[in-house]
Amino acid sequence: VQLVESGGGLVQAGGSLRLSCAASGRTFSNYAMGWFRQAPGKEREFVAGINWSGGSTYYADSVKGRFTISRDNAKNTVYLQMNSLKPEDTAVYYCAAGRGPNYAGGNFRQYDYWGQGTQVTVSA
Repeated sequence: VQLVESGGGLVQAGGSLRLSCAASGRTFSNYAMGWFRQAPGKEREFVAGINWSGGSTYYADSVKGRFTISRDNAKNTVYLQMNSLKPEDTAVYYCAAGRGPNYAGGNFRQYDYWGQGTQVTVSA
């Protein structure tokens, strides 16, 4: 599976961004999808995950209520809507395809395919 993220950029605190991740190469609906992020000097952090159908979603406590993950299997795309952004959300955001259709939690070792990342910068 090849994954390409887009939608990152510079935004003021309180603003919104929508990240997209386009998948190709294999049947998209066979995979759970996740979003992770990594800030400079910090470890990779789980942000959100969604199972193959979109019926189950998972969020890190730090983004719950502000971020929404969704997917469109007809378009082979997963999205991350980010609202009420904070400076601490600044990071490179990566999408990842899981090992199967159901696991969409925070263990990055359960994800086999990764995009190249997109930078999100939130200014105070």
